[in-house]
Amino acid sequence: MSDQEQGQGQSPENAAGEPKKEKKQLSLNVVSHNKHKGGFGAGTIDLSQVACIIIDNGEAYIDAGAMHAKSKVERRIRFSTNKEDVPNGRLCWVVWVAVDRNEEGSYYAGATACPMLIDTEERKGWKILAQHVNNLDYALKRRYILDELSADEKKALRGLLMEHNAEWWANSPDTLKQALDV
Repeated sequence: MSDQEQGQGQSPENAAGEPKKEKKQLSLNVVSHNKHKGGFGAGTIDLSQVACIIIDNGEAYIDAGAMHAKSKVERRIRFSTNKEDVPNGRLCWVVWVAVDRNEEGSYYAGATACPMLIDTEERKGWKILAQHVNNLDYALKRRYILDELSADEKKALRGLLMEHNAEWWANSPDTLKQALDV
């Protein structure tokens, strides 16, 4: 029997006997270095220059899982949009930090903070997803929204940014440095 008789080397056929058209797979490329000019895949957001920082109990640390709501503090937590559902929650923050590059070098180009309440024992949490999405967008648009952080939280974030890359901190705008000045 030949390959054609066995159906090998041919495109699958639909019920009408016509060759099936291969569908383009739509994938959500949120972290990518590819630049799209138009057509299929246009409009994807390049988040490769965004870092996720968690501030919990006065400690700031980088947690890439926050990009998909799977940070250390968010795992195994059922979230609600109603604060009253989490009466014993502790305040945690997701800080979106965008990094950009200019003639002086890389720098922290945008930073926005979003609150969450986490009750680890009850496995309950509160956050407003729309705020997290909007603040991520604001960080990408080179804005700084850090007003709601306490002095200790600002100090922890500043320390982490300086420790992570002192050169980026030095190249960052005064707007960021003033926002985190405690």
